[in-house]
Amino acid sequence: MTSAASQPVQPRDFVGYGPNPPYVTWPDGAKVAINLVLNYEEGSEYNWLDDGRNDNWGEYNNPGLSPHRDLGTETHFEYGSRAGVWRLARLFDRYDVPITVSACAVALEKNPAVAEWMNARGHDLLGHGLRWTDYPGMPREEEERQLHEAIALYEKVLGRRPLGWNCRSFPSVNTRDLLVREGGFLYHSDPCNDELPYFVDHGEEKILVVPYSKTLNDSRFLIAPGYSNPRDFAEDCRSAIDYMLWEAEETGGRMLNICVHARWMGQPNRASGLREVIEHVQKTPGAIFMRRADIARYWLDNHRTLAGKRAG
Repeated sequence: MTSAASQPVQPRDFVGYGPNPPYVTWPDGAKVAINLVLNYEEGSEYNWLDDGRNDNWGEYNNPGLSPHRDLGTETHFEYGSRAGVWRLARLFDRYDVPITVSACAVALEKNPAVAEWMNARGHDLLGHGLRWTDYPGMPREEEERQLHEAIALYEKVLGRRPLGWNCRSFPSVNTRDLLVREGGFLYHSDPCNDELPYFVDHGEEKILVVPYSKTLNDSRFLIAPGYSNPRDFAEDCRSAIDYMLWEAEETGGRMLNICVHARWMGQPNRASGLREVIEHVQKTPGAIFMRRADIARYWLDNHRTLAGKRAG
């Protein structure tokens, strides 16, 4: 097993593309490529029956570690898989929106109808871990075991493996190296440090990063500063889209992440805010929805020469 000392160094980069990013035009002349990500984690979170501990990402976060089973949080997660995910699925279907599903393998295993819907509608998969658990501090061997098991489970339940990867909030110092050694990935999405894809050196490999973002995220319904109502979410998203379009003639196109969760945005009041965002995108020239894998392929097809420049 590779020792920590022999792993490729992952230096911080505060410059990136700097003041002269590549001038990007997305397919059909679009200026803003919006990746709408549905995070599907229900059934894979920490819970008392499997872990002897409770998760704290229910509707009302309880930072304390209760020594008892938390049925309130458990059933809130169940709402996401029983009702919320299907409300969002109907919304995406009605507007024919291509999305990326960032799903934990165990979550799909526990609700295979979600995997069937993904395949029927052509939505791409962003690997989100075997379960919705934390990686920092996890032994490298255990993280590697979970990565192998997750890929096998995705192939069993969904019939395909993920082309990208995004951990629960925080990768470990081993995550990138394990993904490279595993192989078969088109891109990596743990970093949140840019608005355009970029390449990084990892040993002798060039890795494409398609950055993630937690800015336009429905978790802000639960945290401060956050959204007090669906209009806050919709206006936040519209402001970002319109500003990027306004500056596009000077800076070129950008990528924008909008990220939602079945148990949160799947609530009917909040889903109305997402509906407003979808309608705004579809009536606004220059803004398009793109799956994450399509963004990665487009970048590889049109900007591969940037791999020769150190960007991270």
